[in-house]
Amino acid sequence: MDLPVILSGPVLRRVDQSSVFIWIATSKPFQISAKLYQLEPSGKDDGPVSGQSEMECVRFGKQLFVYMIKITPASGTFPLQTLLGYNLFFTKGSDTVDLSHFGLLDPGADSLVYGKLPYPSFFISEGKHTNVLYGSCRKLHGKGEDALAAGDMHMEETVHVLEKRPQALFLLGDQIYADHVADPLFPVITSLGRQLAGQEEPLYKIDKRLERYSSLNKIHGRKLIMDHLCRFTSNQSYNHLIQFSEYAALYVLSWGPQVWEYIQENGGLPVFEEELANDRIHFVFSTEPAFQKVHDLELWQHKQRFAEQTEELRESIASLKRVRRLMANVPSYMIFDDHDITDDWNLSEEWKENVKNSPLGSHVVANGLGAYWAFQGWGNAPDSFDQPFLKTMKRYARHFDVESESYRDWLHTLWNYPSWHFIAPTEPKTVFLDTRTKRGYEVPSAPGRVGRIMQEKLQSPELVRQSAWPAIAALLKESGWKRGEMLMVASPAPLYGVGLIESALHTYTNPLRLIGIPVHELFDFEAWKYNGQGFTAFLEQIFNWAPHHCFILSGDVHYASSVYTAVESNDGRSAHIMQCTSSPINNASFSGVWGRLMESVARINAFKRKKKSIIRYCDEQGRIVCQEPGAAVPKNCLWKETLQYIATTGGSIMETDNNLGLLSFTEKVAQNHLLIHRTWQKKKVLFNQIDLH
Repeated sequence: MDLPVILSGPVLRRVDQSSVFIWIATSKPFQISAKLYQLEPSGKDDGPVSGQSEMECVRFGKQLFVYMIKITPASGTFPLQTLLGYNLFFTKGSDTVDLSHFGLLDPGADSLVYGKLPYPSFFISEGKHTNVLYGSCRKLHGKGEDALAAGDMHMEETVHVLEKRPQALFLLGDQIYADHVADPLFPVITSLGRQLAGQEEPLYKIDKRLERYSSLNKIHGRKLIMDHLCRFTSNQSYNHLIQFSEYAALYVLSWGPQVWEYIQENGGLPVFEEELANDRIHFVFSTEPAFQKVHDLELWQHKQRFAEQTEELRESIASLKRVRRLMANVPSYMIFDDHDITDDWNLSEEWKENVKNSPLGSHVVANGLGAYWAFQGWGNAPDSFDQPFLKTMKRYARHFDVESESYRDWLHTLWNYPSWHFIAPTEPKTVFLDTRTKRGYEVPSAPGRVGRIMQEKLQSPELVRQSAWPAIAALLKESGWKRGEMLMVASPAPLYGVGLIESALHTYTNPLRLIGIPVHELFDFEAWKYNGQGFTAFLEQIFNWAPHHCFILSGDVHYASSVYTAVESNDGRSAHIMQCTSSPINNASFSGVWGRLMESVARINAFKRKKKSIIRYCDEQGRIVCQEPGAAVPKNCLWKETLQYIATTGGSIMETDNNLGLLSFTEKVAQNHLLIHRTWQKKKVLFNQIDLH
């Protein structure tokens, strides 16, 4: 059977008064155009909005065509605070069909539209009311229920109430988990990847040692390849993605139901076959690329894991129609974090150099970045990717020839691209930070290995090196933003929040890690606060920009929280910051015996801080110090602050269930919400309001 025509999308991307961008991926080539319509509150089509569309397409394989459709007004600008709808038209030869041809505009479960609206819809905010959905960490086989489905339910409730309807969706990293692929998902990805690309990448031409690795396309067959040939350090790399087509396949499977329906018609998810386990599965306990006898205990453990992951995948697949509808109806902006490429991506300078100097390692990183661009990055600021960049993408993707000049250009361009950061045209404006490729490494900070546990050294990198800030500031200025206005900053890792469980990390987690208990998987040790110089540089930018209020939206840490702080520099400048953290969307970590233990410890710590103001300062050496009660703050400190954790209306200051954040504010008040999906119902958790006067 043929793949579905629409593989993924449509996804609404960058939207402002002068342009609207829509992304879509298909298995067949088309000329695609678009029209906008003004919709009445009743849902009636009030006629097309005068404009024109143009299309850019990159072919990434035999059956993978990725499109960016740009709609611009014929004159003037698009209207503000007005409900707008869109339709896409697919032309092949003399035939033209629209979204209704694929059943996407008809009433029913497959529809992209809400209620009685005729088209997927959106609006361009005038800025009086701001409502932004945000979150990170969405693993297709993650534990719990997908919180993006709760975002769809919220959109369903607010679709006609523009003062409450979300104006944007921020995906803040780990939109896929390239380094942690479920066992039953791995053969689906490799098979789909071959169909999309129409060929296998000749990886043996990159590293000839691959010729003796017969395990490449077998479940659990890639750990040694990733460790020794790529120089990666992920503990979960048994089924790590390698080829571009595999990264693309995981995106297609994560964003919508189309391909899953095709897979179901062709046999569905694979089943665990005990009699074939020895031949098909290369276990983590193996130390050589030759297969070993699988012991009964190993077989039982793998069978249990296989069954659990299959059920988790089925839960996620059941939510994908809601996920697709949400992404078709709200402008989305996306930045990467580590798992979009690989765990520990650019963790240290040594890691970066080891991988860059490994032919296969640099190839995998480039494939991950190339897929990130095609499925995420391109839509953030499409006009910033010039024709030379597009030409580089198209030339290599035409044949995936790893011995060609086009391949060398592809590698160099993706490894050295300077501007993954961008400004989202929201109201107020949003600065999206690249905290992976803009890192600074002042001293060696490579992780060391204690047994099978990666023990990170205390000195973490600057998540944005100081030399990178001027380009970010210049881009913000070019966007038209002015000092004294509200400002949002999207940072994958929170500036504030990790301190909530700091003593749990240092008092409990590290000792347990050293004796082999895997509690290190519950927490992320990469955060702004672990490098005082980088933390201070971030604050310095906020001081320089001088927003009326700064809202930092983050994910990464697998729990949600809200923090409010007033910061003062040593020269008298001040800033008011509200940190909102939402994580995970679908990857609940606090499960099982050890998960519940660490959650209990974290909650005890959180309770101690409840309703208490915390005084902190940064000394001259760049160390962040938590002030003892009653002690004076040194006069020579770089900055000082008073911060407070904001409690929910239920009294908690952290949430560990899968959640999607919803930040709402006006010029007067701000409130953070958490949307949680539970058995086809939406639960809302409210943090207390903050007065912005």
